[in-house]
Amino acid sequence: MMLFSQARGLPVLTLTEADEIGVVRSLTVDAPSGVVTHVRVRGRHARKDTVLAWGALHAVGPDAVLVRSATAPAEVPPHHELPGLRILAETGDQLGIVQDVVFEPETGRIEAVRTVQGDLPADQLLGLGDYALVVRAG
Repeated sequence: MMLFSQARGLPVLTLTEADEIGVVRSLTVDAPSGVVTHVRVRGRHARKDTVLAWGALHAVGPDAVLVRSATAPAEVPPHHELPGLRILAETGDQLGIVQDVVFEPETGRIEAVRTVQGDLPADQLLGLGDYALVVRAG
């Protein structure tokens, strides 16, 4: 397992030439399916992030992310930064703030959302927007 906070800042290297294309800036999540769908990469001198589909990755490890292809996907979903986002139950009750996210680096599957009050299992995630992460009422 790996945390979003551990992935941020990792160098992103091409698999074939081991050229560094940048560093992981953030991960994009599809909340209903509970998976990481895209990786946002900040290039060394770029003002704009490069977005890579999770399928373009070869491996995510503790020291680097290896990519098969640095080509941006045709469609890029909206990105919402999870850490720091408020958590709301589907009933509207505020449940806290996202501290971090636990995910499986091989598949991108979300395991849990970390909060001060404890971990929320990924199967409780319903939706994600600019304002909040919405989860099933417990």
